[in-house]
Amino acid sequence: MKIFRVAYLGTPDFSVPTLDLLANHPNIDLRYVISMPDRPSGRGMELKSPEVIEYAKTKKINFFQTENINKETDFLQKLKAEDLDFVVVLAFAQFLGSDMLNMGKLGCFNIHTSILPKYRGAAPIQYALLNGDEETGVSIQKMVKKMDAGDLVHCHTVLIAPDENGSQLYTRLKYQAALAMNDFIIKLLNNKLTLNEQDESKVTFAPTLKKEDGLLSFSKKNTREILNLIRALDPWPGTYCFLNGKRLKVLRAEPYHSKISSGSAKNDLGSLIVGCLDGSLRLSEIQLEGKKACSDKELLNGIKTEIVISES
Repeated sequence: MKIFRVAYLGTPDFSVPTLDLLANHPNIDLRYVISMPDRPSGRGMELKSPEVIEYAKTKKINFFQTENINKETDFLQKLKAEDLDFVVVLAFAQFLGSDMLNMGKLGCFNIHTSILPKYRGAAPIQYALLNGDEETGVSIQKMVKKMDAGDLVHCHTVLIAPDENGSQLYTRLKYQAALAMNDFIIKLLNNKLTLNEQDESKVTFAPTLKKEDGLLSFSKKNTREILNLIRALDPWPGTYCFLNGKRLKVLRAEPYHSKISSGSAKNDLGSLIVGCLDGSLRLSEIQLEGKKACSDKELLNGIKTEIVISES
């Protein structure tokens, strides 16, 4: 039976299902798990290992942690001596230099949660929702020094539900990534792995999102754009505006039948309504700074003054 010697590079919980598949696959000999160093976490700021390292510890898999794998000369020599067949990378959070990219007989393969060359970069899940796409997917590409630009060896599509949010799609795609890895292994076993060059004319990017990207501009966007932003940035970095000068997190919104002027707000029988370019939205689940998350009705019960929604 063919056995592939493999190293795995990953960091967050998103990387765990694929790691679990590799660790339990009959055709895989998982030699090393490589990840970021432990970080302070929680209220007590105690050191916490990345989720893939916690998994490796539990399963007694060899692991290595580093801030920069490219500078770990001694370890790279040790890894080279493992005579790897290939390396798998998923949400590792480090760029790989030539030594790592050339590790293993077949090289390094990255799992990416879009149909490349669409949405190269750190936030493909969020950008698919932000742009209102009806489908996304999982790609596996043989890594080169240019970001997400290597030849494709596997792609499969995943339909996006109309109101699916970032948290839901994230969860589904982390398991789809494991399924894609299984398909990759089957192709290897059957000598059916092919390298397909990406079409550079179709490249788009999904750069890292920042907290300020969550600011809702009701006066400048239509209702669909606002709803897409809310679901794309759930749970992080989240979306917000300002209500009577206080920061208001918007957790859920829905179209509303009564139209008001864009950028304005009103209390309509206990519903917090804001106007957009083409209609109105009800901000049905919200959180005012310093308060717990609640319904719009609960919040409005405590406000006796005029309601003003703003961007600052």
